[in-house]
Amino acid sequence: MLFHYHFWTPHVEETEKFYVKNGFRISLRTGKYRGDFQTFNPPLEWDDFRDRGIKFRIIEARKGAINITFGYGKRVMFDHIGFLVSPVELDEICQRAGGMNWKVNRNERRTFIGTPYGFRIELQSNKDAIDGPPAIARMEELELIMEDVELEKDLSCLLNETMNHIQVGKGETSTIHQAVMSGVVPSSQRDPNGVYVVGI
Repeated sequence: MLFHYHFWTPHVEETEKFYVKNGFRISLRTGKYRGDFQTFNPPLEWDDFRDRGIKFRIIEARKGAINITFGYGKRVMFDHIGFLVSPVELDEICQRAGGMNWKVNRNERRTFIGTPYGFRIELQSNKDAIDGPPAIARMEELELIMEDVELEKDLSCLLNETMNHIQVGKGETSTIHQAVMSGVVPSSQRDPNGVYVVGI
């Protein structure tokens, strides 16, 4: 199940505000402060730490079966999408990735697969990565922009399923153009990183 995407962005606070406005809760804020990684989780608010110069490594926004993360970067950069899979599916997908000569980085918490398309794929088998069932909120569809539109075929091969929920358009920079989500505020808005978030 498609459930996740991650961006690096100079617009960290604005990105958090955007998703909170659309009904997400912030479950995690981890950032580097005075040389050490620390957490600044809710109930802390931005007024409590905005002026400390924290470089946020990850902020996590959740709603139902959707998990969106972002961290500080000097420019907006799309990093990865994520799928929630069973342990059996995880093993099978990793085997297929190896057969495609795609790099697999696996550990107990999560697995990343490197693609030749300028982004990674996260495989997550821990159910605590989401807040609730898809009936509450779910990622229905992503439209990706890539230089090479062969991505759809390769994703179908990797995941062993038809990619009805991922569309690919041609463009110079790898990114997400549009994310369609059920269970969020019904609207079509552009987040600070250029993603059109369509709530249905």
